[in-house]
Amino acid sequence: MNGVMDDVSDGALVSRAKQGDLEAFSELVRRHRERIYRTIFRFARDHGDTDDLAQETFLRAFREIRRFREKSEFSTWLYRIAVNLSLNHLKRRKREMGRREFDERSADRHSAAGSSPEAASQDAEFRACLGDAVDSLPPAYRSAFVLGVNEGMSHGQAGRILGCSENTVSWRLHKARKMLQARLRPITGEVSR
Repeated sequence: MNGVMDDVSDGALVSRAKQGDLEAFSELVRRHRERIYRTIFRFARDHGDTDDLAQETFLRAFREIRRFREKSEFSTWLYRIAVNLSLNHLKRRKREMGRREFDERSADRHSAAGSSPEAASQDAEFRACLGDAVDSLPPAYRSAFVLGVNEGMSHGQAGRILGCSENTVSWRLHKARKMLQARLRPITGEVSR
């Protein structure tokens, strides 16, 4: 199946999926699932929640595919669904947990091979603090940071997904970096100027 579908554009697959072609929609899922999963994980930080949110993203896309107006790329529309579901999940989780910190971070933080145990420990501690600092960003700044920095999207691409201008994404990234610098200053030892 994949060999036959590899040469078909996303646009053609979307047209076929709108007509009820399940094979075409399955191919769209296959093409985009890794990037969508990775993006959602940057928000949820939990593989179980990420699995659920990724499944919900594709289920919602399947149910809404006929409403997709194709004014943007399919991937942009799919990212928008994933980001919105992720942000809603974080809001629910925050309400459920009250004001407690999110301490259940997964232990998938590995150090580089060949480094000393002390350096590996410091590296793991810094990455844990950085992850916590990113998690603590307000949702608009966190979304811009995840898409722009973690996913390597252009500010224009991130803006289309987030429904804002390229300049707004640039400003949010700038502010997110400033907030992260301030939160990490005790660890990095930077002196404020």
